[in-house]
Amino acid sequence: MVHKMWKIIPRPLMEMVLNNHAQHHHVLQPLILHRPRGIGKTTLILERLLGEWNKGVHVTGYVDLAQSIKDHHPQHNNSFPWYSWSNCDPPNLVTLQNQLEQCLESMAEKGSNGASKTVVSEKVTGSALWSRAVFALSTQCNAKEIDGILGLKEKGRSLSVEEASYFMDGGVRKLHLNRTGGFSRSLAHSCTDWPCLLLELLSQAAELDHFQPKLAIINIDVLRHAILTDDSSVSASMYHDSLIWRIIALGANERCLPVILVTSDSYYSYRAFMDFGFPDIFISRETFGWTLQEAKMHMVANFFNNSEWLVISEVLWSNPRHLFELYTLMQSHFYNRVISEKNRTFEDIVDAYLAYLQVTSELAVYRFRFGAPWRHPPSDDNPTLNLEWAKLQLLDFVQSLINAEFGVNYFADCSLEIFDDPSAVALIEVGLLYTQRDPSFIHPVSRGIQRCLVRWLVQEPMQLSFQSSLKYLWQRVFRVRSYRHLMLQEGYK
Repeated sequence: MVHKMWKIIPRPLMEMVLNNHAQHHHVLQPLILHRPRGIGKTTLILERLLGEWNKGVHVTGYVDLAQSIKDHHPQHNNSFPWYSWSNCDPPNLVTLQNQLEQCLESMAEKGSNGASKTVVSEKVTGSALWSRAVFALSTQCNAKEIDGILGLKEKGRSLSVEEASYFMDGGVRKLHLNRTGGFSRSLAHSCTDWPCLLLELLSQAAELDHFQPKLAIINIDVLRHAILTDDSSVSASMYHDSLIWRIIALGANERCLPVILVTSDSYYSYRAFMDFGFPDIFISRETFGWTLQEAKMHMVANFFNNSEWLVISEVLWSNPRHLFELYTLMQSHFYNRVISEKNRTFEDIVDAYLAYLQVTSELAVYRFRFGAPWRHPPSDDNPTLNLEWAKLQLLDFVQSLINAEFGVNYFADCSLEIFDDPSAVALIEVGLLYTQRDPSFIHPVSRGIQRCLVRWLVQEPMQLSFQSSLKYLWQRVFRVRSYRHLMLQEGYK
């Protein structure tokens, strides 16, 4: 076995794409870098690009919104989850707001040679942005605190009666909105005023070859699922939508500094483009990782031998994170203990890794949506019957995916019918299936997860009761799903 330190391997094409976007001082649209987890998107930016983006006239803000999820982040000596961030304990929205605002304030300080928020506000004084700067702080501070932050007392100024009443009214409206679950665009925008004002100031200050700021927000999907523990802001989803809307508007109306949003949530591969207006509202960059041949070139001889690679290519394919985790397992005492046992082979190590992967990406059937009438859910609200029904539906759905060779084209007949299936929606939500943008396929997030789904389908029916087995047989015979007609692709007839 080869013993070498794992290294970050360059990705020239994707690095060129991101560099081309980041080297502009003004852009028209934010860029979304998306693809299933394990491809190396965060590693690419953090290890390969961020250093270059902070040299000379370049200043880059880096915000990882998942950093506060301590149980699943490398910053806290843990691993990223294989399932969606929405299945982890959600962070506090206020924490994420502060993280973003502190990053932008730090960029503003660098841009003004060490200026503080007070000095930044002096650039706004006397301009059309002054009142906006005052109102932007209304979601965070009371009138006295705002006087201190903006240095109003030193300037002989104070908040007007209208401004003070605005602060009080805003708090009451947010309280009512959060209680009733309503929507208010003006109130949502008031909560994103400060970070968007800083973005606008940085964008206005940007000058080619003089000051070129840019912003990378990692795991932007975490923002959608954050929790609100008080009434200091609107809901997380409303805050998320307001922030992105205003970044889009800034780019379209006045030009914006380069903003790169990185995510593994397939919502941003297709659905977000529809929710925010039209298919080209963002610049979409979908990275596909290594081909099998590229992975072999980098891995064989450096980390695995030829016989090991034959097994890996068949079971795990070329996902960089699978390869890293398997290589880490091979460096452990577990590997030496297993291999030293009689009749043990490398296949046993791969099987042990798949078992670990299956446990860590356990299917969350409790997230299933009940009530799709064409799937005949239980007629009563018995939780046990609902859970049993959900499991049978999932078994049937996974079998239909296998029959369709794990390649369902959701645009094949222009009906998007697969999104009517609660099983498909559930597996997409938990992050085990990914909605690919181009070509428009739904598939497991990796070959390893695909193997886990097959293993689960084999194991789970063995644990069903006799009555449940009969129900499953009935489902497969009389209500069976079939998505083979959605395998539309060049080459299929």
